[in-house]
Amino acid sequence: MKIFLTGATGYIGKRLLIQLLNGGHHVICSVRDARRFDTTMYEEFKDQLVVTEHDYNDAGTMKPVDKDIDIAYYLIHSMTSNADFSKAEKVSARNFSDIIAKTDCRQVIYLTGIVNEQALSKHLQSRKDVEKELKSESYALTVLRAGIIIGSGSASFEIIRDLVEKLPVMIAPKWLKTLCQPIAVRNVIEFLTAVIAKEYTYNKHFDIAGPDVLSYKEMLMIFADERKLKRTIISVPVLSPKISSYWLYFITSTSYVLAKNLVDSMKINVVAEENDLAAKLHITLLSYRESLRLSFDKIEQNDVLSTWYDSFGNYRYSKNVWNFLEVPVMGVFKDRKEAEIIDEEMTMQKIFGIGGNNGWYHADYLWTIRGLIDKIFGGVGLKRGRKNRSSVSAGDSLDFWRVLYSSKQEKRLLLFAEMKLPGEAWLDFQIKDGKLIQEATFRPVGLLGRLYWYSVLPFHGYIFKGMIEKLIHG
Repeated sequence: MKIFLTGATGYIGKRLLIQLLNGGHHVICSVRDARRFDTTMYEEFKDQLVVTEHDYNDAGTMKPVDKDIDIAYYLIHSMTSNADFSKAEKVSARNFSDIIAKTDCRQVIYLTGIVNEQALSKHLQSRKDVEKELKSESYALTVLRAGIIIGSGSASFEIIRDLVEKLPVMIAPKWLKTLCQPIAVRNVIEFLTAVIAKEYTYNKHFDIAGPDVLSYKEMLMIFADERKLKRTIISVPVLSPKISSYWLYFITSTSYVLAKNLVDSMKINVVAEENDLAAKLHITLLSYRESLRLSFDKIEQNDVLSTWYDSFGNYRYSKNVWNFLEVPVMGVFKDRKEAEIIDEEMTMQKIFGIGGNNGWYHADYLWTIRGLIDKIFGGVGLKRGRKNRSSVSAGDSLDFWRVLYSSKQEKRLLLFAEMKLPGEAWLDFQIKDGKLIQEATFRPVGLLGRLYWYSVLPFHGYIFKGMIEKLIHG
């Protein structure tokens, strides 16, 4: 079949794409910027894959879609982008529906959240509104409403992991008593692929969830039990939503906007209505514990395919980091260091393994302090880490950097800073003619940018000198 896939660079989209390609489908991946789609991951499927660009928030930029598509997936989500995400989501869904209606598409499959309560958070209400926007007489709509998704790299898994592994004692809000019904990401992908062309799913919605109904507190304690950690959770009624949001923001790798919307949603029970879809599709639902164990296995095997923080919010798109692939040479400050290579293989491994749990090889405590400062000022901090210990691809997040270019063949890794800065910053590693060239570039904005550079210059001298020595000598 010919399938149109939106959100192909997102957490679910990346995993779904592999399954669709393995299933022999021809897939058109609709992305906002083709430069961040890593085609090298899909070399064996190059005859089945086409990448096209669409910005669903701007109808004027929409390109026609191939008329002969059979199935389309809508996996676009704007919750992390800005305070007015609900309006953006409606516009996006409407524009998507308009272009798909002009094709021969028989079925649109939409993944959303469980929305069974009368009073919904702004986030869940937005998801329900999108569902209405996607309905059309031109195609059938199949809606899968998922509970909290648990899998290596998922937002829920990473937030739970941060809380449990970092806090022996948690003083938490009363919403930890709220009930939810988590589902394994493996089951989500099974549902998404199994409903293709199933006419009994047309123009219907189905709740998809695992077998366990748990409170958030129970989820945290089960996670701790699986990790063999002793944890104490004290629920208090006095934490306001704003304080709760800041609590999540500083402890976990989430952004403040996402933390705020999550807190709003966590006050509402997310429990599935019973249906027989799993039985009809022959899907075996995994328990919460089984989901956690599969996630741990993927992490231990260094086999995490996608992470939620690899997705770009609208803020980053408005800045369009891909316009920064060319490192500027005019009007910038640079810290350039060169050193003769002793063991190229070892240096390459360290370059492409930098950050995350591997650290930055020198003065990690200063990187930690910088990450904390970034969090205080509303930045991403260092908690995002990296999804793979030994390799990175263009578009990956790496602590508070974004990978712009990664090529072991060309022996180059280029990072762009996503921390809060009065300017733009790059960190470039290249091996040429037997030498390692390590170059930090900063383009300041105004007087504040220049003052910032000179204030951190003594630290840069210490950090970058030690870093290149570690990259060369190990």
